[in-house]
Amino acid sequence: MVGDAPVGPRERYRQQVRAEVQAHAWQQLAESGVPGLSLKAIAKLMGITAPALYRYFASRDDLLTELILSAYRELAQVVEAVAGTEASPGDRLIAIGTAIREWARGNPHRYLLLYGTPVPGYAAPAEATELARRIFAPIQEALGDQRSLSFWTRVHGVVSLEIAGHFTGMPFDPAELFAGEVRSTFTGSDSLAPQSPTGDNQVARGRA
Repeated sequence: MVGDAPVGPRERYRQQVRAEVQAHAWQQLAESGVPGLSLKAIAKLMGITAPALYRYFASRDDLLTELILSAYRELAQVVEAVAGTEASPGDRLIAIGTAIREWARGNPHRYLLLYGTPVPGYAAPAEATELARRIFAPIQEALGDQRSLSFWTRVHGVVSLEIAGHFTGMPFDPAELFAGEVRSTFTGSDSLAPQSPTGDNQVARGRA
């Protein structure tokens, strides 16, 4: 079996530069959100000219796309890891919801990039929609279209409010609220089997 061709020094350097740019971009997002994303500022931090940086990312939107796809891939891997366990459908759904919440709490700027306010004028590529479907697929498989959308909106409704800090000072435990919302989508149901075969496009990201 033939392995991958070795990466030459020029390609290695290109990958290193792109990785460093993305690291600075994530820091900008964490500090200032999407409005603070600036290739010129990153170039200055890296000690290179802006035109030189544009050889690695042609525009801010090009960089934004790479960040979005990276975040989606990361979350998809998290969800698929817990969805693949040999547990009951209900336990898997609880695990999926919990995994999404924990990932969001640990990576709030990544979560808000995916599920926060859409970026005006930006359109994500088709790959982003496909990754969104991967995240949604195990939920839809367990619950069918209608209940899976209910699960999806309840999970992200609570998580989005929590990440934005809207529960601060309120007299309840967000974790208990979240657990109750997740369970309410299937507790008391006769079956967790899918109810209809369609609905792929219903979870496509608003920016896509």
